[in-house]
Amino acid sequence: MSGREVSGASCARLAALAVAALRLELDTYPKPGLVSRVDSGSHADMDAETFAASADTLEPHFAALARAGAAGLAMPALRRIGLEAEAAMRAATGGVNTHRGAIFGLGLLVSAAGALGPDARPLSAGALGAHVRGRHAAGILDGPELLHAPGARARRRHGVGGAPAEAAAGFPTLYRIGLPALRRARALRPGDGNAARVGCCLALVAALEDTNLLHRGGAAGYHFAREAAARFDREGGLARADWFARAEALHHAFVARRLSPGGAADLLAMTLFVDAIEAAA
Repeated sequence: MSGREVSGASCARLAALAVAALRLELDTYPKPGLVSRVDSGSHADMDAETFAASADTLEPHFAALARAGAAGLAMPALRRIGLEAEAAMRAATGGVNTHRGAIFGLGLLVSAAGALGPDARPLSAGALGAHVRGRHAAGILDGPELLHAPGARARRRHGVGGAPAEAAAGFPTLYRIGLPALRRARALRPGDGNAARVGCCLALVAALEDTNLLHRGGAAGYHFAREAAARFDREGGLARADWFARAEALHHAFVARRLSPGGAADLLAMTLFVDAIEAAA
């Protein structure tokens, strides 16, 4: 098999893993205020079918991002592919923004995996984030900002770094919070993948500077969401027999306030992708 064939197979595999992570995020329930296959959470303009169609559409674009990483391309090239992916997403969803944040963050991780390539195995813990930080931090922070995008407005108004700062730093919340929470949850609920993902999601909600929460709920909604998610863990989390009922009650409390931690949902998918890559190393 030629080097080009190996690279093509590897990029296709990375794209499939990225889409699988998005599908697992959608399958997870209960997630506070977020769309799942059970309900639409705090959203009136999207549902599980919208998210599934979006995820299916993104696979070739993730493969292109993996190839771009393997070719050593810089942030402007990755951004062009990301914009093409976003256009495909909106065409598939009737203009609804389902995965814009995931295209950005997960796309960077897929490109990093492409850059490290099959010859970089075994992949050390943290390697993908370190690559994004070392190769693309300046390009991420110096890139154009959509001034009227909800996330950009929330970052300016509330003085938080949001997704660009998280990515430029190599996804510290993913590595310090998401992966440990996912693995602790698996130990608490062995064989229950949904429980592990719920535990990971709530840990991310409690820790992440989520501009989606700030946009939808302001400072009050943001602080409510983070504290409620943290309290779930403080009061026993997945170790309690009634964990599912408590997580579902939290979900309904978010819906009542129209809160949706979309940044945490994106980071959950990214955590699942990194976990799969590291498990395969």
